[in-house]
Amino acid sequence: MFRLLRWLPLLLLLPPPGSPEPPGLAPLSAGAPPQAPDLLYADGLRAYAAGAWAPAVALLREALRSRAAVGRARRDCGARCAAEPGAALPALLPASPGPDSGPGAARGAWEPLLLRAALRRAECLTQCGARRLGPGGAARLRVGSALQDAFRRREPYNYLQRAYYQLKKLDLAAAAAHTFFVANPMHLQMREDMAKYRRMSGVRPQSFRDLETPPYWAAYDTGLELLGQQEAALALPWLEEALQESLAQVESCRAGCEGPEEQEEEEEEEGTGSQGGLYEAIAGHWIGVLQCRQRCVGDTATRPGRSVPVPDFLPSQLRRLHEAHAQVGNLSQAVENVLSVLLFYPEDEAARKALDQYRAQLGEPRAGLGPREDIQRFVLRSLGEKRQLYYAVEHLGASFKDPDLWTPAAFIPEALREKLREDREKRPWDHEPPQPKPLTHWKDVLLLEGVTLTQDAGQLNGSERVVLDGLLTPAECGVLLQLAKDAAESGARSGYQGRRSPHTPHERFEGLTVLKAAQLARAGAVGSQGAQLLLEVSERVRSLTQAYFSPDRPLHLSFTHLVCRSAVEGGQAQRMDLSHPVHADNCVLDPDSGECWREPPAYTYRDYSGLLYLNDDFQGGDLFFTEPNALTVTAQVRPRCGRLVAFSSGVENPHGVWAVTRGRRCTLALWHTWAPEHREQEWTEAKELLQEPEKEEGEEMPSRDPAPEPPSHRLQRVQDKAGKPPRVREEL
Repeated sequence: MFRLLRWLPLLLLLPPPGSPEPPGLAPLSAGAPPQAPDLLYADGLRAYAAGAWAPAVALLREALRSRAAVGRARRDCGARCAAEPGAALPALLPASPGPDSGPGAARGAWEPLLLRAALRRAECLTQCGARRLGPGGAARLRVGSALQDAFRRREPYNYLQRAYYQLKKLDLAAAAAHTFFVANPMHLQMREDMAKYRRMSGVRPQSFRDLETPPYWAAYDTGLELLGQQEAALALPWLEEALQESLAQVESCRAGCEGPEEQEEEEEEEGTGSQGGLYEAIAGHWIGVLQCRQRCVGDTATRPGRSVPVPDFLPSQLRRLHEAHAQVGNLSQAVENVLSVLLFYPEDEAARKALDQYRAQLGEPRAGLGPREDIQRFVLRSLGEKRQLYYAVEHLGASFKDPDLWTPAAFIPEALREKLREDREKRPWDHEPPQPKPLTHWKDVLLLEGVTLTQDAGQLNGSERVVLDGLLTPAECGVLLQLAKDAAESGARSGYQGRRSPHTPHERFEGLTVLKAAQLARAGAVGSQGAQLLLEVSERVRSLTQAYFSPDRPLHLSFTHLVCRSAVEGGQAQRMDLSHPVHADNCVLDPDSGECWREPPAYTYRDYSGLLYLNDDFQGGDLFFTEPNALTVTAQVRPRCGRLVAFSSGVENPHGVWAVTRGRRCTLALWHTWAPEHREQEWTEAKELLQEPEKEEGEEMPSRDPAPEPPSHRLQRVQDKAGKPPRVREEL
């Protein structure tokens, strides 16, 4: 009863069933001071776990609104108090004291100015926060780092989509699902839920809208698209809006760096906490604030769902702006923007050449034509902060990872410069695409192995890809097919737990790792011949892949997986999806930009991939390569027994699999790495297990099944002052 009374005020704010709701998350109690976001969120999760869908929606929405309100209040109060005359920090410290001045005079010259201004600024911020946020201000509404991460990952929308679905509000459920999916594009359960929503009659295409992504990304993408269509005049307003909104987002982020919860997190992460004294404490807090502020450009340049920012985000926008202005004849604006680029990169040859060209076209020099004021302020302020941070690194033992590529080398201490050079020299293949290797000795390898070269990279319209035939005899294919069948009948699901394919509901998936095959063979569930052949064949593929692509550097098996995909009978009508969507194996492919982000959840250490086919008695299931846009097919390969398709694992080889619409397709999938630390340990364990003598009757085998499973997509527990809610399911 008490809980229902707590939820009653928020329930009254919900619209009646069936009434239209505004898009997005409209304030539930406009004008009222926000409540603590962490407590609201915890209450919302408890309501969700209890199946109280309407209170859960109200509480989760209010948690999102409160968090946004706290951020706005902190930003507005920071800007207002910085403009207060009495609270403004001294712009310049007094000149150095004269020879007759003692150290006391030096200290007294600036301490009163600085500390008095800091006290007045604190008073202003406290009063402003109390007016905007209620008694206690932002300090009362602080949120811990774990919950901050949950909000950044958009976890509340994961719960909201389920609650809206239960309330039959499909339009809002689709919007919440889409909002979460934008920031979590590898979330398989949400991908399935999105597909279900698209099939529902009550959900319109416009329902799939993003309620969180800052508007500058839409302006940025629109401007780039129009530039690509040679529509510079139409692109200019969008590009200018993107730049202005990007700068505003940076300012909003910087304002949040002064908050207590962010500072607590930074002290723990960066090791910049108080060291006991007044000045040490001030310096430690200030260093943490500066570190946070410097990261704001990277945060702004990181698209939702990505963990790596767009490189040189602001300079690249300025480059596009000056080029677009030049195309439409706005030479003065072109000069302003190219001069702004040169603030970041004074020695940029292309920018200098463009500047000379614009000035020649303008004719006589024009007074007052310089870099943009907003960019000039940004660069000068950023450089001042970097100078302080690098001083702290050199003299106070602080840590600082500079997010910018344009920082002048003179700002970086020499010892740190050397370390940065060493870091760049480590494993250069992580950052450079593989280069074609000479194949002078490849013919000898083919003759020794009895393998034929069917298609090389040129015939496959790409680079670092090949088709080889003859790696297996029909009899060997039969043995491995029987191994996969016996393992499936024994109940083994060593690759994935469910029976459905992780990529499509129209196919069933069976997976078998080398260690699981060895364990089943030892238990008598499958033939030992098949398990032994699986090991031998994987090594055969590895040696051929190394001989063809990497003769000068050893390749190691990273993962070996025998997989079969079977078409679901009766589930193939009007099928439009793929058996395996287009992807790259060591990076997250972004078809819109053509970029591939070498970052988790991708297996970034994979360098070469191989697919060894076991059969062709099925319909569909061909492998195809595409351009990085994931649309333009460049080559297609039909599976057959003993055929190996091998290729480098990066952005140069996006690939997918056409739908298997009839029958069962079995393949041995292998990935290789140059990094010995990522060598497949299960392969060695399986080999040792198959070589061990048989156990005596009655002696139990150790139960080991470390086979990989898809990442868990259950919703995370959220800890707060009131405890931990139970873990709940999230499927529709």
